[in-house]
Amino acid sequence: MRRNETPEGKSVRLLRVGEQVRHALSDILMRGEVHDETLASHMVSVTEVRMSPDLRHATVFVKPLLGSDEDAVIKALRTNTAFLQSEVARRVNTKYAAKLKFLPDESFDEGSHIDKLLRDPTIARDLEADRD
Repeated sequence: MRRNETPEGKSVRLLRVGEQVRHALSDILMRGEVHDETLASHMVSVTEVRMSPDLRHATVFVKPLLGSDEDAVIKALRTNTAFLQSEVARRVNTKYAAKLKFLPDESFDEGSHIDKLLRDPTIARDLEADRD
């Protein structure tokens, strides 16, 4: 393992820049700096930003609060990508302005699904049988 890598294998620099981009986007969205009705009417959580190794691309995972109108929010973010990219570039000091790609964060849905499965009486019974 290289000195500047986490146990997961991602470089600390990628994680740090991704977190800076996440903070910048969260701040822009929270302050309502994007003049878009859909974004103005929804609280959007930027849950994670994954940077490409060359820092030129950022995959941004977002989740509207309460999960409502997810498709409309993603569409609005994609429509305003140019503005968001320029604002992020201004706030995060990197050599190149990262191209932003917005995706819905499915991890909450996956967690809920797993939780629901674990609460299923049949599966709970099987898990109890495994412990014995």
